[in-house]
Amino acid sequence: MSQLDRITRINAMLSERRLVSRESLLETLEVSPATLKRDLAFLRDNMNTPIIWDRDRGGYRLDSSQTTGTPISVPNMWFSDKEIHALLTMQHLLANLDPGGLISPHVEPLMVRLNTMLGAADDPSEEIRRRVMIIGVGKRSLKLAHFENIGVALLRRRRLRIHYFARSSGEESEREISPQRLVHYRENWHLLAWCHLRDELRNFAVDSLREAQLLDRAAKEVSDEALSAVLGPGYGIFAGNQLQIARLRFSPERARWVATEHWHPEQKGWHELEGHYLLEVPYADHRELLMDILKHGRHCQVLGPESLRAVVAEEIRQLVDVYLYD
Repeated sequence: MSQLDRITRINAMLSERRLVSRESLLETLEVSPATLKRDLAFLRDNMNTPIIWDRDRGGYRLDSSQTTGTPISVPNMWFSDKEIHALLTMQHLLANLDPGGLISPHVEPLMVRLNTMLGAADDPSEEIRRRVMIIGVGKRSLKLAHFENIGVALLRRRRLRIHYFARSSGEESEREISPQRLVHYRENWHLLAWCHLRDELRNFAVDSLREAQLLDRAAKEVSDEALSAVLGPGYGIFAGNQLQIARLRFSPERARWVATEHWHPEQKGWHELEGHYLLEVPYADHRELLMDILKHGRHCQVLGPESLRAVVAEEIRQLVDVYLYD
């Protein structure tokens, strides 16, 4: 029987009975007195379990009068040390999903409790932070208060009044929105919401919110089908009505990377005999796809549609003009 199994059994016995004798514990756990002593000490010191020896009654019991801290327990579930390490790693990954550690302050108490449950001599969370590095490129800073208000509005189905700065036009507007989904995409947060000003679904960059005030009005509900229609078919975070298929050919050199990359859930790809790689991806708005094509430079050839070829050609022409004539 592992230590975690023994601790679970001790905790159950103390919770079910008012008093548990030393002999009963030794017989049930099938351990030596020294091992029992270590297990009881672990429960007291690491799990904040108020176990006391009742000399007059000759047994162990829980002392409800002690206030040394809230007992650390997970009803009907105990974690192995490997599972706790996995949870700690997940917490570290979550805390680094956003710049400034927006999630970290809320889950840090869980990190502390998991460390305590592990009972290791060294702090495993510090070791994880030393050994696991997450480097975000293109992250934009957020305000914690806005992020929290969005979370409350999403889960409690409330509306928000926002001041939004549109980078495309450089203009700021005030509007009322009904949040539907919060999306973390390419290192940044986006909020898909029903805009009551435009009377349609809109995608808002969370870092572009100047203000986000929680309102005491019920949010408008939008079906999952409608939400998926906006986020699902097209390429990237941009929405659009007319879906097209981009046909891209990559050089043999770049094919070794692109063949293993995930561009879109509905993508299709295959190798040609000469070593080139052909990739087909659906898109409704070319802006994000254009960036991904251009980053491959001469190694990516756009085969179709003609409208996409024209957009890429014009972008390259303007780029050449900037470098040669400005």
